[in-house]
Amino acid sequence: MKLLTAALLLLFIAMCLASAEGVKCKCSRKGPKIRFSNVRKLEIKPRYPFCVEEMIIVTLWTKVRGEQQHCLNPKRQNTVRLLKWYRIWKEKGR
Repeated sequence: MKLLTAALLLLFIAMCLASAEGVKCKCSRKGPKIRFSNVRKLEIKPRYPFCVEEMIIVTLWTKVRGEQQHCLNPKRQNTVRLLKWYRIWKEKGR
């Protein structure tokens, strides 16, 4: 009986960890190139055990599509420039 209870408990823990993977790692696809002027908000989420790299989530606003969220590849040169530009822009108090 104790062995069956332990097995069920381990199965429950494994299921919880498997479902946490989808919750933690939002960036399975990387977004398109973006214009810096369309950026509304930039979020940098740290690496989780289930994600290979940190998540950079950008909220864009355009007249045609409204607000949209995209994940960016942190290794691309365009993303590195965006991060540098956004930090300078925030320091100026805008």
